[in-house]
Order: sequence, then structure tokens, then C-alpha cells
Amino acid sequence: MKKHILCLGDSNTHGYCADPSDCADGGIRFNESERWTKLLQETLGEDYLVIEEGLSGRTTVFQDPLFEGLAAIDYIAPCMKSHEMIDLLIIMLGTNDTKDRFSASAPCIALGMSRLVKKAMSVEAWKDGKPNILVIAPPPIGEGMLSSEVSGTMGKGCAEKAKGLAKEYQAICELLGVHFLDAGALGCEFNRIDYMHLTRNGHATLAKALGTLVPTLA
Repeated sequence: MKKHILCLGDSNTHGYCADPSDCADGGIRFNESERWTKLLQETLGEDYLVIEEGLSGRTTVFQDPLFEGLAAIDYIAPCMKSHEMIDLLIIMLGTNDTKDRFSASAPCIALGMSRLVKKAMSVEAWKDGKPNILVIAPPPIGEGMLSSEVSGTMGKGCAEKAKGLAKEYQAICELLGVHFLDAGALGCEFNRIDYMHLTRNGHATLAKALGTLVPTLA
């Protein structure tokens, strides 16, 4: 069996494209030659199966009062069981958790990630029964978001909270004994429309880093 790399995330894992001119197909989702998950699959080769589980708006644990089914904590167990056996689980979440309607600080969001990781570790879907998790702190939201069309629904303080996630996540990962990567430190490029979604180049940058890291983990 191939090594199963399960990628759980939000719109930046789904491949949402806020700027259709940046997408080869001119649509709202990057295609199979552009998304970081697909680029990672290409890099890793036929011994690996990279599984996309990206959903726009997804949070770690917070229940969105406007849209149902977005909290990863409720989905992680059936998701993992449907893709067993899991060699490595990659989680990149937190951007949506910064929305004003959740009233969660960076430390609280990290506690949500901790709860999600603990639940994932308990699911009986791991190869050889050994949990293996990589938490990625998403690139922080750009300040330009405040003057963009999404500022009203995101609310105040999102960019500031997003900048604090990497430090909080790293501490949680060290405590739980799981792997950590700060995508913000990679220089992943965001678009200049909403300042919170990866460009085609941003996807490529993340995929390149993971293409080197993942084989050392699984």
C-alpha cells in the first residue's frame, strides 16, 4: 500500500483562488497542476498518496453560527477512518478561527488546535498504531485585508491574531510531541485582493518546502 498523507485544511488546502487571472483555468479554484497538495503528490511520486481534505471556512473547533459543518473537530474521526491507514496527517488551520465572530485570541485558537490534534491522535486509523502529525501554522493574514471586500465578514483584529498563531502553535506542538512548520516563514505569497489566500506561486512555495520535509516524516 502507498503511504497515505492526509491533508486537512481550509480554503488554502481546497485551492480557492480569489483572483481568477492567477488561475490557469480562470476559475475560483486552482487546478490539479497548481494546488500545493497536487504539486506535493507530483514531488513525492507513486509511493505516496496525497489526500486532499480542504474546505473553505473550516475552523479547528469553533462552530460557525452562519454555516454548518465547518468545525474540524466534528469531522476528523470519520475523515481519518475513511482514508486509513494514515502515515502522516498534515493540519493547516487557524485563519478562519481569527474571525471576529468567534472572539478567540491566538492562544485560544492554539488550544483549539491542541484539542483537534489530541482527538486525531486517538483515532484508530494510524499505520502501525503510531500517530504522526504535522501542524502547519498558516501564513498570517496581510494588513491589506482590512480594506478588502472580506473585511466586514472577517471582522477586526484578524491580522493581528493570525500573526500570533505560529508562536502559539509551536508551543502546543512541542508539548504534544508533533511536528511543526511555520508557513509564514517560507514567504508564501498571498493575493492582493483579500490578502489571505495563496497565489499560484504561494502554492508552489509551500509544496516545495513540504516536498523536502514530508519524506523525512513518513
